[in-house]
Amino acid sequence: MRETAAACAPATVPRKGTVTQRAIERIKEMIADGLLEPGQRLPTERDLAAQLGISRSSMREAIRALTVLGVLEARHGSGIYVTRLEAGDLLETFGVVAGLTRGPRLVELLEVRRILESTATALAAARITPDRLAAVGKHLAAMEATDDPEEILAHDLAFHREIAAAAGNETMAAILEGLSSRTFRARVRRGYQEEGAVARTRREHAAVFRALTARDPEAARAAAAAHVGGVEEWLRAQVGR
Repeated sequence: MRETAAACAPATVPRKGTVTQRAIERIKEMIADGLLEPGQRLPTERDLAAQLGISRSSMREAIRALTVLGVLEARHGSGIYVTRLEAGDLLETFGVVAGLTRGPRLVELLEVRRILESTATALAAARITPDRLAAVGKHLAAMEATDDPEEILAHDLAFHREIAAAAGNETMAAILEGLSSRTFRARVRRGYQEEGAVARTRREHAAVFRALTARDPEAARAAAAAHVGGVEEWLRAQVGR
């Protein structure tokens, strides 16, 4: 099992140009060049340090940093391994960024989400299976059947998650998952809904679903862009006050 971030994270990110940072780059190069494959066990800390010509302490810090990033994982009693290098693991830090960002940077994140979500929704319109379309419709119906903010949020997240998965691009889905974390959505949606936007949000979700049902990528792109864009415009006005 991978060590927790608290257990293995260095106090600070190694500065560029330091021995530790150079060690990180060398290990990444070995993986990129195929010298270390996903799932492969690394040489011992001593051997790897000797191979790269650095101290064991610098190698230890490099391994800790790459473990936090999801590139490596420590298996108790077994050693250090390259992870499967799946997008969801490597990009999960997007959720941390989205959950902590405030002010103008929050608007920037919504802008990125609008661009990616509209693209993902267009792809989904062309690729979505009947079963996944039914799942999207189920979450839409659940959102429309309740006024409970927590239930709406849960089904909203699931609605968009199903669409991102239907797009068939795991990397894009992983980034969107981070940009659409529960904390991020809750922070933005709370104020947005207080201004009477619930009905509008339901209409926008319905428009996205109609475009998916019609298998119309351009209509899906436009509907998704309008949906996220409305929240983006509201947030931009709040930040500007």
